[in-house]
Amino acid sequence: MIELDEQQQAARTWFESLRDAICAEFEAIEAEAGSDAKFDYTPWDRTDPNGAPGGGGVRGVIKGKVFEKAGVNVSTVGGSFEGEFAKTIHGAGENPNFFATGISLVAHMANPHVPAVHMNTRFLVTTKRWFGGGADLNPPIPYAEDTAEFHAAMQAACDAHDPQHYPRFKEWADEYFYIPHRKVHRGVGGIFYDHLEGDWDANFAFTQDVGRAFLDIFPKLVRRRMGMAFSEAERQQQLEWRGRYAEFNLIYDRGTLFGLKTGGNIDAILMSLPPVTAWS
Repeated sequence: MIELDEQQQAARTWFESLRDAICAEFEAIEAEAGSDAKFDYTPWDRTDPNGAPGGGGVRGVIKGKVFEKAGVNVSTVGGSFEGEFAKTIHGAGENPNFFATGISLVAHMANPHVPAVHMNTRFLVTTKRWFGGGADLNPPIPYAEDTAEFHAAMQAACDAHDPQHYPRFKEWADEYFYIPHRKVHRGVGGIFYDHLEGDWDANFAFTQDVGRAFLDIFPKLVRRRMGMAFSEAERQQQLEWRGRYAEFNLIYDRGTLFGLKTGGNIDAILMSLPPVTAWS
């Protein structure tokens, strides 16, 4: 086990409690749909390249009637970045040692009318200490009402801390969740932030509110759409859209690269990939 200071332990405890609340809500939705699907939890340990204990995490996956495949991962790891990769990480250029704890969630839905979603929040320590993360909605069949309510929830979380957060972090998400080779956005956006440092208590409180906002709004959208009938053409539309999602995560996603470069659990890193896709 790696030793944690007070801030590191507080962040880890929060991410684990958020995981528990989200998983309980997803299982409740499955039960409402007449399914007994539950999360399957798989713990994993990481060994740092220098041989020192590197922490680990728990990968949680549910496959049910509503959630065709949803993963909720929590990891707490530490060690040293290798080689040139250290220079790409905020505050690690002079000292490659790091600590990271966070939650990462991706949900791919059985009904194409229900939006897929991604949410990730994290706390990293190098020579600096900062939070990052966000949430973005990825509907195969967009509904303006759902998009507006999701953004309103993210804006409310932002506005409670800084009126400049939402416009800045929304624009950041629009820029980040873009697939250059397709010239399309991955979904309908949300918020994305990184390197949020300085006032640790304020930044931690904001990160918690982002998690609470997600837990409040996404289940509402799922319940609104999960009983809708859909056609084979709409299912095909969903599968082809998922291909775009897979392309982004394998080519551009920073979290995927971070996990691979730091010796993370491969199944947890690639949990974000959809269960079935199609390219035509």
